[in-house]
Amino acid sequence: MKINKPISHSSLTNDPLHKMFDEVDAISVQGYDEERRVIYWNAGSESLYGYSKEEALGQKLEQLIIPKPLWEHIIPAHSNWVHNNIEIPASEITLLNKAGEDVNVFSSHVMFVNQENKKQMYCVDIDLSDVRYAQEQAIFKEKMLEAVFEASPDLFFLMTEEGIIIDYRAHDKKSLYIPPNKFIGKSMVDVLPEHVANKFKLHFNRALQQEGEASFEYELAMPYGMVYFEARISHLPDNKQILGIVRDITERHKSSEIIRQHAYFDTLTLLPNRFLALDRLSQMLNEAERNNECAAVFFIDLDDFKKVNDSLGHEVGDKLLIAAANRLNSAIRKEDTVGRLGGDEFIVLIRDIKSDHDASIIADALLNIFREPLRIDGRELILTLSIGISMYPQNGDNASELLRNSDIAMYQAKALGRNAYSFFTKEMNVTMLRRFEIEEQMHGALERNEFEVYYQPLLDVKTKKIIGAEALLRWHNHSLGHITPDEFIPIAEHTGLIIPIGQFVIQQALSFLTYWQQVTQNKYVMAVNLSPSQFRDKELFNFVKNILRDENLTANSLELEITEGVLMTGQSYVAETLMQFDLLGVKLSMDDFGTGYSSLSYLRQYAFDVLKIDRSFINGITLNDEDRNLVKAAIAMAHSLGLAVVAEGVEMHGQLLLLEELGCDFAQGFYFSKPVPAEQFITLSKNYKLDEP
Repeated sequence: MKINKPISHSSLTNDPLHKMFDEVDAISVQGYDEERRVIYWNAGSESLYGYSKEEALGQKLEQLIIPKPLWEHIIPAHSNWVHNNIEIPASEITLLNKAGEDVNVFSSHVMFVNQENKKQMYCVDIDLSDVRYAQEQAIFKEKMLEAVFEASPDLFFLMTEEGIIIDYRAHDKKSLYIPPNKFIGKSMVDVLPEHVANKFKLHFNRALQQEGEASFEYELAMPYGMVYFEARISHLPDNKQILGIVRDITERHKSSEIIRQHAYFDTLTLLPNRFLALDRLSQMLNEAERNNECAAVFFIDLDDFKKVNDSLGHEVGDKLLIAAANRLNSAIRKEDTVGRLGGDEFIVLIRDIKSDHDASIIADALLNIFREPLRIDGRELILTLSIGISMYPQNGDNASELLRNSDIAMYQAKALGRNAYSFFTKEMNVTMLRRFEIEEQMHGALERNEFEVYYQPLLDVKTKKIIGAEALLRWHNHSLGHITPDEFIPIAEHTGLIIPIGQFVIQQALSFLTYWQQVTQNKYVMAVNLSPSQFRDKELFNFVKNILRDENLTANSLELEITEGVLMTGQSYVAETLMQFDLLGVKLSMDDFGTGYSSLSYLRQYAFDVLKIDRSFINGITLNDEDRNLVKAAIAMAHSLGLAVVAEGVEMHGQLLLLEELGCDFAQGFYFSKPVPAEQFITLSKNYKLDEP
């Protein structure tokens, strides 16, 4: 408050001015006479300076709240205003409270003249401690933020909602694609290569529409090499800005590539291994179906390779396999695939083939390239091939059927004298007759009570205690006897009978789980397999949900096992159903990891809780480094994604010990128990104790 000339006013204690100040206790108001003695002291002053009104009245200003170093300035200033009308300007000042502590205030002053023509100065002091604290906190947070930016390897970009870069932070400027002066004030999509810019543009839109975070990966050719980045885009709607955080993930990418190489490629020949080859086969069939094209599967076996391997040694045998792989690769188009299924068995996938005649030409070409000897360590070795061919769609409409039929045809080529090829025909496939018999008997099998659910225990690797079970379906028919799941499940899938059969398994398994938990007074998990066809059942989710409710079971006591083949379909209803189960709380398990459809991206794309490593890898972990390292990598990868790991097919104590060493969580297999009927399983679980050597 600034007054240019004195204002006449009474100084009586009941003065209305004082009454007004008495009502204002949030700020300090003091009154002083010409001798600087206190004539007024409001409640705000008591609170700010600690002196009561009684203590303050009559005391001189400098004796109360003015630090001694300021006396020489304040006393003359007060005198100059009283005698010379030189005003004291408002300012920030540090005074003292009763305890001698500093009090930061903003102090303004006004001079009045009372009826006796005496001058009275009033000081209005506003406490600045909260303001100072807020300023200090702001400075601290700013410095802390700067320290975070300095320590973080990430790049930070602040942009408008239109993508214009208005600020950035970079600890290491060599991570920037271009210098700051070339991107500040410009659109992010204008300063990056087109393929990267398009990704940014897409995820900008997603972040703006969802008002959340969008993330993606991309790569940039930097002066020091190819660099892989992960970008997270966040919309800040209150500020109408976009925050982009970019991290260099090159090392993570390299690690993923190493894991991918081990998971997908044969370490000897560097060809796609069995499950990558079958992955590509499935993709090829999907494309063929979309484009109404034909395709061919060539199953190739090297004739008498075992004799060569046994007589000349495994080292020569390995070199022979590498040379054979290179020759096969040289004979096909870039868009086709050569894979190694294992041992001396290879697969060749030919897409967009027009006829059986074209397949014959390719088969002749494959046989001909092996007429020239292979030179291995100074030796010339002759290899011949036996080739089985199955055609899509004539000989099957899925990967497993085409592979099986081409394998059958390959044995026919062997029977023809080797160094030959044979097309699959129904006449040569004696198993087809059994298929028809199984399909015929499967109709009505449920009504005849021929199906029974067996249970195989799931053990904690560390405690060796049973923590759950897997439900496995068994079928005994009065005409055909025992039929294995490998035989009847594919047929049930094909005929659609898998839907009622699958419901039967779920109903039986969960009903048994309730009984099992009541009998043992323990909590367990029940694992049930879901086939691809079951996902086409629109009532699947509600069916499971209702049974859980009817059996009074928690959702997390059920674990649904999903094969990677289910995910390969890419159907939206699969993703939707999995999301529903996840939201309900049901555990999701990726089954048979590594058997033919493996794709690491699915582990990030879907909310899996468990990864089950296929028995084919567990079999070899105590025998060869390749399987052991692959299992080790799979366990480490799963744990990094927050997944528990189950090892299938544990049959020996040595395997269990190694799995425990590798950090595997759970295990099942014949070493613990074969699948057994319900009542036998109850007895087993009650008295179970692992007999270790």
